[in-house]
Amino acid sequence: MQGGFEAHRVALERLGAHTSEVRTPADLDGLDGLVIPGGESTTMSIQLETGGLEQPIRDMVGAGRPVLGTCAGLIMLDRAHLGLMDIEARRNAFGRQVRSFEQDVTVNGLGDEPLRAVFIRAPWIEHAGSGVEVLAEVDGHPVVARERNMLVAAFHPELTDDLRLHALFLALGSGQDMPVDARTSDT
Repeated sequence: MQGGFEAHRVALERLGAHTSEVRTPADLDGLDGLVIPGGESTTMSIQLETGGLEQPIRDMVGAGRPVLGTCAGLIMLDRAHLGLMDIEARRNAFGRQVRSFEQDVTVNGLGDEPLRAVFIRAPWIEHAGSGVEVLAEVDGHPVVARERNMLVAAFHPELTDDLRLHALFLALGSGQDMPVDARTSDT
């Protein structure tokens, strides 16, 4: 509906996944997982509500299908929005657009090599419940986390050639613990 879904599509297809866009509840039928991309969280909230997608997404996640939320997608999954993940997000936590930055981030479960992270008006996780596994932090603030079949990142992994976070998302749907080696675009 809104957000950076095209770059996610490219990343997932490079890993061999088949993708489709979701605009209506019927578009969720038969999907193995869902990516909620970065974008503008207020606009996304309105579109999910008016499009009748809130409860179907809750049902999908409740049924165990994986979801990846990046940047605004992280916000959409928190307690105050879809209420799916036991986190409280802080919008624009690192600052406005002019404070956007890139930084290497070591993500637990993705090996020792840091992941290049692109933060654009990024949130962070202000509070996480006891069932949430924090996988990475920046300046003491959680920026990657996992709870059951949900994975969130405060940054835009789709804007780099490192596919490890997308591979971890795909592994959530396959029951694997660790992602395939997907550091480069050679896949």
